Amino acid sequence: MLLILSMRTARPVRAYDARSLEGVAMTTVIFDGEPIRPGKVVCVGKNYAAHIEEMASVPADNMVVFMKPATSIGTTLHATLDEPLHYEGEICLMMQSGSVAGVGFGLDLTKRATQSKLKAAGLPWERSKAFTGSALFSEFVSAPADLTRLGVELRVDDELRQKGDVSLMLYPPDVILQELNQFLVLEDYDIIMTGTPAGVGAVQIGEHFSGRVLDGDNELIGGAWVAQ
Repeated sequence: MLLILSMRTARPVRAYDARSLEGVAMTTVIFDGEPIRPGKVVCVGKNYAAHIEEMASVPADNMVVFMKPATSIGTTLHATLDEPLHYEGEICLMMQSGSVAGVGFGLDLTKRATQSKLKAAGLPWERSKAFTGSALFSEFVSAPADLTRLGVELRVDDELRQKGDVSLMLYPPDVILQELNQFLVLEDYDIIMTGTPAGVGAVQIGEHFSGRVLDGDNELIGGAWVAQ
């Protein structure tokens, strides 16, 4: 009887949305100057050996893949959503006609405390990785012909926090595509987040984040946010 009563009187839990987070939900990105709505965001985990080491983890037998819905795409960098958020800067690829058409910089935001609990229990990561506002992107530009020259940098308050490139990836872009094509369909404008190099950490209110994707020594595109 008490259980039934508590179920009837329990307050409904509302997911984060654009209204409750003052515009955090975007669901679209800009590709070559045009707004595009990706169908999904496919994420690769454990793709840099140094990041695996800093997380006190070990390489997986197979490429680690997890997903974010389109509604995870946000515009605002939050330091806290229920709990502190951690940043992970990444090279991001945009698909079109079965191949990589665009590149951009992305922040994969993580509820690290929740993720640790889920990992310990052997449970999926969605509550820590797929929440609304967990994916922030710069604009996307046309991809260079040679993806092996891609690199990524993230600066926080002008301090270099993360730096990596394709040569350091356990799964470079061509292998990522081969692996993903074995078990899912990559549709036009889907985004692939290719994993983060070492240097992840907690977001602090007021910090200025500036990330960019490089083609060799040349900047292709960058994005900037101030943590709220």
